[in-house]
Amino acid sequence: MSSTTRTSLLSLCLLLLTAGCAALPPGKRDPRDPWERVNRATYRFNDKFDRAIARPVARGYRAATPHFVQTGIRNVYDNVDTPIVMLNDLLQGQFKSFASDTGRLLVNTSIGIGGLLDPATSLGLEKNDRDFGQTLGKWGLGSGPYLVLPFLGPCDVRDSFGKLADTYSTPRTYIKNNYWYWSLWLVEKVDARSRFLDQDRLIDSAYDPYAFLRNAYLQHRDFKVNGGQSPSEEEQELKLMEEAGEDSQAPQGAPPQSSPQSSPQSSPQSSPQSSQPEQPPPQSSPPRV
Repeated sequence: MSSTTRTSLLSLCLLLLTAGCAALPPGKRDPRDPWERVNRATYRFNDKFDRAIARPVARGYRAATPHFVQTGIRNVYDNVDTPIVMLNDLLQGQFKSFASDTGRLLVNTSIGIGGLLDPATSLGLEKNDRDFGQTLGKWGLGSGPYLVLPFLGPCDVRDSFGKLADTYSTPRTYIKNNYWYWSLWLVEKVDARSRFLDQDRLIDSAYDPYAFLRNAYLQHRDFKVNGGQSPSEEEQELKLMEEAGEDSQAPQGAPPQSSPQSSPQSSPQSSPQSSQPEQPPPQSSPPRV
């Protein structure tokens, strides 16, 4: 689970705010994204940084680091950040999950050599993934406008406050030595970036990569708030990204294709059910603010 940083980005945000003055095409605004001009400017900055630095470093990390070492690194970070999950288990009233996550922390910290191994899963103590942004959504708080944060990527107003709360819920925040703090932060970010290298081609081939990532993020967060836990959260996230990519790859304004059954030259001997007008699919409403 990723944690936010303690560094201040106010000056960079102001710089990107002044850079996002280009007009958007009329009629293409998403009501969930009222700050799209600024967000797109931030996205372009993040994309350039990713292509120049983050992506090559992640590729080198994946190529040079054995798979079992990568797995051990992820296990350690997941174990250290388990208190975030446990706290949000309680805040959401998930007491059974709280007991399971407490057991995971104890087992993996002791038998699992400080979290390097994951014997808790083989004992039936499955991993949960909860954060304070999700908790705020469970409490009824709307997601608010969509945001793209410098270096951190997709977010929204609710999750930005959630990330701040999660930061103070992990033991890593209280490491006094700056060298160790930033070293651990850097390793986590490089490892997290390496997990999504396989999705780069999918994102780059999207009709509008910005809209692709926005839709994928908002669908994923909506699932976590309203849909509960997924048996495999990485598979669920990839599925949502693919669904969002289908929407963003299709050019807007294309006329719908009529099916042969709806043609006015259809056979008069068609069944009574086929003569009934088709009901339009329900439109998904934007999240409440």
